[in-house]
Amino acid sequence: MTRADDARASALPFASITSSTRGGRDVSDEVSMTDALELDAVIFGGGAAGLWMLDEFIRAGRRCLLLEAGELGAGQTIASQGIIHGGLKYTLSGLFSSSARAIADMPRIWRQCLAGEAKPNLSSTRLRAHSCVLWQTTSLKSRLGMMGARAGLRVAPRRLAAHERPPLLAECPGIVARLDEQVIEPWSFIADLSEQHRDRIIRIDADNGLEFSPLASPAGSSESRFVRLLNPETGAPLDLRPRHIILAAGAGNARLREMSGLRAGAMQQRPLHMVMLRGERLPALCGHCTDGAATRVTITSTRDFFDRAVWQVGGQIAERGVAMDEQQLIRFAHEELRAVLPGIDLKGVEWATYRANRAEAGNAGARPSDVSVIGDGNILTCWPTKLALAPRLAQQVLAMTGAGAGRAKAGDATSDVPSLRGWPQPVAALPPWETTQTWKRLD
Repeated sequence: MTRADDARASALPFASITSSTRGGRDVSDEVSMTDALELDAVIFGGGAAGLWMLDEFIRAGRRCLLLEAGELGAGQTIASQGIIHGGLKYTLSGLFSSSARAIADMPRIWRQCLAGEAKPNLSSTRLRAHSCVLWQTTSLKSRLGMMGARAGLRVAPRRLAAHERPPLLAECPGIVARLDEQVIEPWSFIADLSEQHRDRIIRIDADNGLEFSPLASPAGSSESRFVRLLNPETGAPLDLRPRHIILAAGAGNARLREMSGLRAGAMQQRPLHMVMLRGERLPALCGHCTDGAATRVTITSTRDFFDRAVWQVGGQIAERGVAMDEQQLIRFAHEELRAVLPGIDLKGVEWATYRANRAEAGNAGARPSDVSVIGDGNILTCWPTKLALAPRLAQQVLAMTGAGAGRAKAGDATSDVPSLRGWPQPVAALPPWETTQTWKRLD
């Protein structure tokens, strides 16, 4: 018998197994909890969505725990470029779309939090840039797209005079504008927000230490679940009885839904193949080059832990790069960057790539226009769709779980639970340029 088997056996005194029938249905596998930790919500997933949701719930006085199986932010959050989009990329066709409408107010909310003027207080989160630049190719199609992007936006581009342009775009033949979309360091954001709620975040073993079980409930009530956990380090059991189970684990939602007996096919994944550059001659630059109704190139820059300049490159490069291997994509990105930044010096630059998946609610392969929440009894499956939409998702889920909540005082979600003191806590994930082992040069 393994340690996990021993731990599961020792968990039996925490619950009584019912071996009767109800309405002709065998309920021998249902459990009536007698000594479980009662919570308003359990959140699975420690990325931007889960952490913002945890903060929102705690400030509302909810008893809440966040469970993470890996590293905080691993996956979509740490792979993102950190841009707090305000909807511009969804208006390049000249139309104020539903996607633009959903995200339009997010830069204001984030800006207030990053300045410490609103909750959550993110004043310790590092910024890559306070704004982005927007420039265009010289095609007529691109010029029309830039003009159409102004309509309906709360964060609209402002054309820069020649002396205001970044040096790298000084000779750009088209329009150069400033867009007040801040760019955050995703790893710093994760570390900042998680540190504020360390005692509400625990690491779990999702493969061998997690079980969803039916909870005996009166006939006609909505289906419910309790959650049984095994401490990854000691094997000690912990039973949770949450009013709501919230799945906010990105791509991990598919596996969690399967484990909890929910229908498959609720999620889709759209892949990206991102490019990274590293070199001392790379200047600081965060922005988009537009080409008609698309962002041809999106660049965000930062410094690595050895103070070397690093660029992340996305946009159409990352979407088209899905069908390319690493070497093909690097050569394609080299050509594209020289085309959209004629003055760029790429000598001595090192290149690398990484693949990432955007996990979203199923939408026939198209990107959903807003956040997505699927309700199944007391289980909510959530996707923010974009990093910038994390506040909107948190507010929506909080509203959906409002009835009968708030039994705990604000800030007292787990302080009275001594069984959590021996549980391990997850660490924040490192950004991709810190974990990539192989960098290549083209010269």
